[in-house]
Order: sequence, then C-alpha cells, then structure tokens
Amino acid sequence: MISTVVWGTGNVGRAAIRAVEAHPALQLAHVLVHDPAKVGRDAGELGLLGRDVGVAATDGIDAVLAAAPRAVVYAASGDIRPDEALADITRAVAAGAVVVTPALYALYDQRGAPPELRDPVLAAVAEGGGSLFVSGVDPGWGNDVLPLLISGLGSTVDAVRCQEIFDYSTYDQPDSVRHLIGMGHPMDYEPLMLAATVPTMVWGGQIRLMARALGVELDDIRETMARRALETTVSTRTMGEFEAGTQGAVRFEVQGIVGGEPRIVIEHITRIHASCAPDWPSPPDGAGAHRVIIEGRPRIEVTVEASDEDENRSAGGNATAVGRLVNAIDWLVDAEPGLYDALDVPLRPAAGRLGRKQP
Repeated sequence: MISTVVWGTGNVGRAAIRAVEAHPALQLAHVLVHDPAKVGRDAGELGLLGRDVGVAATDGIDAVLAAAPRAVVYAASGDIRPDEALADITRAVAAGAVVVTPALYALYDQRGAPPELRDPVLAAVAEGGGSLFVSGVDPGWGNDVLPLLISGLGSTVDAVRCQEIFDYSTYDQPDSVRHLIGMGHPMDYEPLMLAATVPTMVWGGQIRLMARALGVELDDIRETMARRALETTVSTRTMGEFEAGTQGAVRFEVQGIVGGEPRIVIEHITRIHASCAPDWPSPPDGAGAHRVIIEGRPRIEVTVEASDEDENRSAGGNATAVGRLVNAIDWLVDAEPGLYDALDVPLRPAAGRLGRKQP
C-alpha cells in the first residue's frame, strides 16, 4: 500500500480524501489542515464519507513529512497564494514524495513553465527523489487528454475547441468567483483573472500541450474577452446576492493560432445566473458542463457532466480533477523521479475498482 497524505480539506481536499480511501493501492496516512478548528477531526468527517476512518487531521507539517509518506495530494489553494503553494510542494518533493496537485497553473505545461517555478521543483526532485504532476479539469483533462483522445476518432481535423460552460453560483469559493473573476463587481472593476495576458498564463500551457501532441507549430496565442452585466439583482444559494448592473457573465477565448487561424481554442462561458447573457451558449441542464468540439470530418462533439456532494456540478468537476491526480499516484511511484505533465502520465481505466465499495 502506498502511504498517502491529503494536504488541505477544502473543495478539492474533501474529494481527495474520498478518492484516496477508494483506491485499492493507496492508504490514507495523514491529513494536513490549516484551520485550527479542524485539527483532531477524523478524515472521514472532513471528507464527507459518513463514517470515521481512524485518521485525525493535524497541522504538524514537519512531523508528517518526517514520516516519509510515499505520496502527497496537495489540495491547498494556489490561486491567491502561489508562492506559499510552491514552497509547500517543493518541500514535499524534497522529502521524497510523489506529489499531485491542481495548484500552480504554470506547471500544467511543465516544459514551458518559467524558470522561477520549474527550477525549484527540479532542484527538489534532485534532492529528495520525489516527483510532481500538476493537472486539473480546465485547465486539465478537459483540454488535454480528452480532446486529444477524441481527435484520434476523426479522419481530418480542422479545429479543436474546448469549452467550460458553467453557472458559477454552484462554485462555493466566494473569493475566486467575486474577486478574481469579478462576479458582482461594477463593470469598471478589473478582475485579475480577466486581465490581459492572465488567461494565456493560465490556459496557454494547455494550448501548447495540445499543439505538441497534435504535431503542429503555434504562430501565436491570442485572447478574446467579453463581459455582461446583470439586468436584475439575483440571489444565489451559496454566495448571496449579486446586484443589477454588476458583472454577471464572462466569455473569453484563449486561441492557439496555426497557419494564421485559431485552430486550438479554449473557451469559457461562465455566469452567476442563467438570466445573464442568454444568447451565449448554455450547458444542457443549466448547471455546468465541459464540452469538446472537433471540427473536421466527421464533426465530433462530446459533453461531460459530473456531479457530487448532493448533485453539485462544481463539486463533480473537482472530483474528476482529483480522480485524474489520485489515480496517477501508483504510476508515478513506479516511474523515475521527475516533473511530469499530462502527456507523460497516462489516463488509465479504473482497474480493480468496478463495483468496489469503499471499506
């Protein structure tokens, strides 16, 4: 059994506890938390398993890493604390652990990552013999392994389009939704995630990964951006009210230009309420979906909907990101120490888990 730590118990960490408990090759050894109120609570409670698993949460990072766990699922946020996240991750890699995480967008395409991020990780790998694999949903499997798999079903491929179409009121992370993305702010507010070049910083790596796998050279990576205001004040279950006249919807593209045309496109269409921007594409059921469209012959369109935690679509997306990462741990343990990306790490069937209930 591979001794595994889950570091963080928020939206991603809850799913990580469940995924580690369900995996027949992994053993949940420790759960690290930052909130003092969570110290001492059982991992089963924190992971919404409905039962205790006999692992008490701790904030003792030194002691946990000194126990030499073989793997760490780093589920703490990197959005608003990238420097701290990088320090935590390199510390775990230097301790010899295989680390998987959705934090640090720039490392999704590790070959194109800036030296100030890549070099500390490589130094940690050399020091401790650990590994790192960074991936998620979008960016993540929704715009790397899924579109590449589907592209192989066509005879000709003219363009690849990956879409995230979501009602962000299901995304229980107010700081990101309100402040980083700008929902509920006046239209003259400049959200960090929507600032020029930031979408390319986050999703450009996925464009480069797809281009590399498809064997094409990129001329450029470009961005488009559109925002819409709410026409009426709306109330959401998770984040309260959003006033009329404030930002209610965002639509942007990160485009990989090949031969002067946008051939590899990642598009986001996100709303805080379905009433905003009704002329933009909507998810099939109104809640949220990831879609891949292969323009070519034949034209292929695949839509993925995932739900978890009482049918919550955002929780379902988090769970798929965690599944991609946790299910890679045993492969990474057998591989050489290193820094890996989605083209290196195979997406494998859930062998040995069909019909298997969590113990």
